[in-house]
Amino acid sequence: MTRNETVETGAGIARITWHRTKQQPELVLALGHGAGGGIEARDLVALAGVLPAQGVSVALVEQPWRVAGKKVAPAPRTLDEGWRGIWPALAAPGVPVVAGGRSAGARVACRTARELGAAAVLALSFPLHPPGRPEKSRAEELLGARVPTLVVQGGNDPFGKPEEFPAGPYELVEVPYGDHGFAAPKRAALGQDEALRIITDAVVKWVTGLG
Repeated sequence: MTRNETVETGAGIARITWHRTKQQPELVLALGHGAGGGIEARDLVALAGVLPAQGVSVALVEQPWRVAGKKVAPAPRTLDEGWRGIWPALAAPGVPVVAGGRSAGARVACRTARELGAAAVLALSFPLHPPGRPEKSRAEELLGARVPTLVVQGGNDPFGKPEEFPAGPYELVEVPYGDHGFAAPKRAALGQDEALRIITDAVVKWVTGLG
């Protein structure tokens, strides 16, 4: 079951596309998009297609800047404000909410997890640093989530390869050959469908083990 919901936030109007489980949900997984794309990202679509059958409702969240048709994402504090504004709608089903997202959306989820009472964080393609700038680390955001956290990272992500991540209280799953969008090169031994299956299988295993 898919339903759209608009929510007024301090940063403008956000939109939630709900992919609901047919039964009473055990969890809500909220997923924000990155700074360079929307909720049509292949990993977000794949998770929204798989998790409802596992008793998890998925909420794909479009930040106000994206709903307004702007091309450039605002400052992190504005993204956090938009995310805070949609949280009551995410919590409305009355079950634990896992905060998540890809790239910039993963950063937002990490920065606000404790404040909002997220049950856990799913960080897809966490941008550990700008490409070619490993000294500009954002590891503090990831390590500061302080809730159960799963990172799913492409093996060739220019924003941070799995081996670049510091030790910490989180799980990390690698998608071999994947870039920042989890695209698998044609020359790779791993096909695109298989790459997405690694993501969905890892997330299903993780969320069903929470609590």
